[in-house]
Amino acid sequence: MKAACFLLLAFSAWPLMALEIDEQPSAKGQTATETWLQLQARNEKASKTPQAATPKEREQSMQRWLDSYKYAIPDFYRWESVGSADK
Repeated sequence: MKAACFLLLAFSAWPLMALEIDEQPSAKGQTATETWLQLQARNEKASKTPQAATPKEREQSMQRWLDSYKYAIPDFYRWESVGSADK
């Protein structure tokens, strides 16, 4: 009896699951994203508010960037170790 109920539920949900599948789920979103990136690259949709940093902020930002090179990249981020068969 439990197996029959399970099968009934499974097969009744099948058409609903099939409706959820979309052939190109991100085509519309991809087009919108590419459009925005092109507008930004051509400087057509730039902010009207200028983005300015003080010399102290620029110095701190540059120092953070330079400090990031003090640490070694962990092995699990290295591309050479991805997909290797010896593990």
